[in-house]
Amino acid sequence: MTPSPLLHSLPLARWAGPVPASTCDRAIAALEAGKILFLPQLAFAIAPDESDLLDPAVSAAGRKNISFDTATGEIGNVAGNPSDAARLKALLVRFAEQSTGLAHGLLPRYRAALEIGRTSFRPVEIAGREYSPRHDDRRLHVDAFPSRPLRGKRILRLFANVAPDGAERAWQVGEPFAHFAGKLAPKIAPAFPGSAWLLAQSCITKGRRSAYDHVMLQLHNRAKLDDRYQRGAPRSDLRFPPGTVWLCFTDQVLHAALSGHAALEQTFYLPVEALAEPATSPLRVLEKLLDRPLV
Repeated sequence: MTPSPLLHSLPLARWAGPVPASTCDRAIAALEAGKILFLPQLAFAIAPDESDLLDPAVSAAGRKNISFDTATGEIGNVAGNPSDAARLKALLVRFAEQSTGLAHGLLPRYRAALEIGRTSFRPVEIAGREYSPRHDDRRLHVDAFPSRPLRGKRILRLFANVAPDGAERAWQVGEPFAHFAGKLAPKIAPAFPGSAWLLAQSCITKGRRSAYDHVMLQLHNRAKLDDRYQRGAPRSDLRFPPGTVWLCFTDQVLHAALSGHAALEQTFYLPVEALAEPATSPLRVLEKLLDRPLV
């Protein structure tokens, strides 16, 4: 892949450490500056007897990803027989464990506070599918979850391309978060009084949304639904070949996934206080921009 100023490449070839302290410091600084850590020599190994699990047919009809909950051990959206689901679960457990080991070794500052989220497998080709604009990840966006209020916590995601046919994962990355938020955030009206309580009471959300969650969800939706922004927003093209890994704060990095299949994802959550530079977080950027506390 052509070198890009948006990428910080690391020559790691093992999921487990040790990692030199200077490398860890540079990795954390790059992440918090809104860059993508790219590990071109790190591959997630798929065993020969697991190769059939990379077929798009393993995903239930109409579903773009298979989700594994590390907390409950439940796997969802799998087509086929129970044996295939059990084998795929074992693969995702292994990926979650290796991803967590890498995060702990490469980002030791975060280790004590890092929360492990869902593990996902996206076997289906992105290009050519039909989505509503709000659910179309081919449009530039920052991540925000409608049902899971984060109250300022960061979303750190690790990706691995395991496509068996050589297909690259094509991304576009947009402008810095502060520039993006400066255009849209001042236009966002506060949430309707009592709406956070009602959503939580109705079990639509897992806990109450904060003002931060409201603003981030509006930023996500407005960016995706704004055709003018999607046409004119600055962006750079990136491609991630099979056998590579990359990670970034997806609540900060404007990104769009244009094409590719057979990708694994591991989500982590991190409190703002655990950052080396909390001022770089979307929470602090938005609070400064809007001149009010959001959590």
